[in-house]
Amino acid sequence: MVSSISHFRKVFFIGIAGTGMSAVAQYLAGIGKMVSGSDRYFVPGLVNETKDKLTAMGIQCFEQNGEGITNNTDLVVVSTAIEDTVPEVQKARLLNIPIIKRSELLALIANSKQTIAVGGTSGKSTTSAMLYDILQYAGLEPGIISGAGLVSLIKEEKIGNAKVGKGELLVIEADESDGSIVHYRPEIGLLLNIDKDHQEIDELVQIFITFKNNTKKLFVVNQSHSLAKKLSQHTSQDFSVDEKSAAGYVATDFKQSGLSISFKINGTGFMLKTVGRHNMENALAASTVANQLGVSLSICSEALQHYEGIYRRHQIIGNKSGIWLIDDYAHNPAKCAASIEACQAIAPKVIAWFQPHGYGPTRFLRNDFVHEIARVLRTEDEIWMSEIFYAGGTAVKDISANDLIDDLKKMNKAAFFVEDRNDFLKTARSHFTDHCVVLLMGARDPSLEKFAKEVWEHLGEQINWP
Repeated sequence: MVSSISHFRKVFFIGIAGTGMSAVAQYLAGIGKMVSGSDRYFVPGLVNETKDKLTAMGIQCFEQNGEGITNNTDLVVVSTAIEDTVPEVQKARLLNIPIIKRSELLALIANSKQTIAVGGTSGKSTTSAMLYDILQYAGLEPGIISGAGLVSLIKEEKIGNAKVGKGELLVIEADESDGSIVHYRPEIGLLLNIDKDHQEIDELVQIFITFKNNTKKLFVVNQSHSLAKKLSQHTSQDFSVDEKSAAGYVATDFKQSGLSISFKINGTGFMLKTVGRHNMENALAASTVANQLGVSLSICSEALQHYEGIYRRHQIIGNKSGIWLIDDYAHNPAKCAASIEACQAIAPKVIAWFQPHGYGPTRFLRNDFVHEIARVLRTEDEIWMSEIFYAGGTAVKDISANDLIDDLKKMNKAAFFVEDRNDFLKTARSHFTDHCVVLLMGARDPSLEKFAKEVWEHLGEQINWP
């Protein structure tokens, strides 16, 4: 049984191109392990940026055909998306090689450091990145294992979602979507919010209660979120965006001017080059934890002035012909609504495009998507959707993104369905104005980055404003 990261040297990841898997793989390579892996997206003759970056780190990449697993492999790692029928899983079992889930391996890594686990149904990646930047700026040299690439690390020609720190602190993103968060026993636990996502609220609350009980020292919650508030360990160590709150850390005086926000935390001024009240909340959460680790709020403020954002989280692609293009990972109802709201301060019209992922999740969240999106849309705003992303498997295809659009139309919202996303730009072009935001939203689909680049390339074509 593998119960420590010292119990193996050669480790193989099945599905290594996934964001969560690649992060753990890079971290292990960074501490001297011999790492290799495979992925169904590694196809001979096709360029794969993730594969190239992993290879540059000394991680050997294979097609997903079993050839990478040998008698010398000490450990095989799978994500929850990898089924037992995958040939590589069968080969590992034939060779009696231990197989563990990514979350179990991350728990072992977390046990080797003073770990800060960031949990919640929204904002984990951003808050983790902000906290990492603060601790790094403060000279504490932390490590990070995240669900998204930090722009500052991507600039180093890395995937950007993991880095080994010289210090003892490690920031990890703790995922509740598959229940894996219950495996972690961090020194510090941070709970941002609890909203309906992959599970019903009652199930999520139980998962986060376990997360709280597993936290060794400090458990910090968002006092301005009603469900998270109930799990408070002590109000003085919590945070809130409610000025009347008794929380120890309170954000006030929020302002958004174009593509930047400003606010105060306990009287200390902050300014970030990002958008949305939700990012004030993320910065507040990160600063609350950092301050209780001994970092002054003034240092937190200085650090976040240099915050460069993370991959596909309100990533500003640019402006052409008066049209801003923004790419975002938003994929649940609360995130989509927050993403649209954040763009409304940039321009008088937002044209939001969304690609839901998974037939089961879309069916489960249908009413929530419709009501959250309808709630935030202004009269001049529009919502467009393309068909649900299908990643394979045995899903029952008994729902369409057009069903959500029809629901929104019945609520008198400007809602449009364009089945093939490649038709979105030419179909929506006549709806653009000379001062608007085109917001792209979606997750799980690895080709969304390419789609955003294609939209950007053709965005300004055939635009002649009077």
